Amino acid sequence: MKKTHFLLTSAAVAMALASGAAPASAETVKIAFIDPLSGMMGSLGTNELRSWQYAADIANQQNWTGGPKLEVVGFDNNLSPQQSLTLLREAADQGIRYIVQGNGSSVGLALEDAVTKYNERNPGKELVYLNYGAIDPAMTNGKCSFWQFSLDANSDMKMEALTSYLAKNPGVKKVYLIDQDYSFGHDVARAAQEDLKRKRPDIQIVGDEFHPLAKVKDFSPYASKIKASGADTVITGNWGSDLALLIKAGKDAGVTANYYTYYATTTGVPTAMGAAGAERVKYIGYFGPNTLGNPPQADQVFDGFKKKYNDDLSMIATYTGIALLSKAFKETHSTDPVKVAKALEGMKVQSLNGVVQMRAADHQLQQPLVITTWVKADGKVVKHDQENTGYGWRTDAVLDAASATLPTTCQMKRPD
Repeated sequence: MKKTHFLLTSAAVAMALASGAAPASAETVKIAFIDPLSGMMGSLGTNELRSWQYAADIANQQNWTGGPKLEVVGFDNNLSPQQSLTLLREAADQGIRYIVQGNGSSVGLALEDAVTKYNERNPGKELVYLNYGAIDPAMTNGKCSFWQFSLDANSDMKMEALTSYLAKNPGVKKVYLIDQDYSFGHDVARAAQEDLKRKRPDIQIVGDEFHPLAKVKDFSPYASKIKASGADTVITGNWGSDLALLIKAGKDAGVTANYYTYYATTTGVPTAMGAAGAERVKYIGYFGPNTLGNPPQADQVFDGFKKKYNDDLSMIATYTGIALLSKAFKETHSTDPVKVAKALEGMKVQSLNGVVQMRAADHQLQQPLVITTWVKADGKVVKHDQENTGYGWRTDAVLDAASATLPTTCQMKRPD
């Protein structure tokens, strides 16, 4: 890595967080966080807003940008695409040029399209959209935009890695799919069907079900169906309260299948699982807090966030996003969105999960992935528990970026 990359040592992070001092600067760059801060997904959104603000604080204290300070401002969209578009206009009217969002691909797709159209109509006032969790593959394929940068692995990438892992397990014979009824959920189910058929045609799909997003309060009927199906494995893209309630209902119904999830690390889900999820709930994603070989600053950042908020840092894409944005500011000596967006293409930074790179062809971040299992914390292999449950994530496999790299159909239209 070059010296310009943001490789922070544990000592440097500790000194920055302890000092609370930020470099003087004539400019503060505001970043609009547009995600739910109330309702059933409000606790998740609040955790993520704090994650962005915490990473921005570190950047300010360490002067990652080479001058400008960063400020992340929360906008509550109630998980509504329509309300998100209204908030996007409000943020733009306030002079905010950088947008972050991650909860719901329905919102993400709407924002991606709106940002692109806004920039076409308002040259000189462009917006950049950092997407940290809306992982519909269309966002970096057929609907890709020069102005959108995806910080998470999309659902097809995760399923490619997950099904390769499952294909090696002869104990997987019957799989139940359950997902939220919108574009992302359908993408997860489609990819699971296609990938398992290609890699393990002997596996039976014994259920393929969809339910409304963030509206179901009692998942017991779904849990009963899973149990009756005889499934040994559940694959779900559910997130937030929908995943927490699904796992709780499964526990109450006596479901013994293993759950392979995209978002079991998110706020509320660990508490809902407790001891009942031990050894059975799995996670495929880009960060395991107990992964041997994590960069040295990972523990420092993870522990510092918990000390400050009595909460867990569950979305390290926020740290990655701040590192990328800061490096682009520093390299271009500018906060102009056009110059910054161009600088982000192909950029590499050291994040909490290793070296990551923003692929220029489609603005899809390429990064290592992990598969982890929920187990009792032992202070050694599982040093970090989650939500003070006494349980945490044991890393079972670390997959290099190439294991989930997929081709893209993106036809990027770049500004002159």
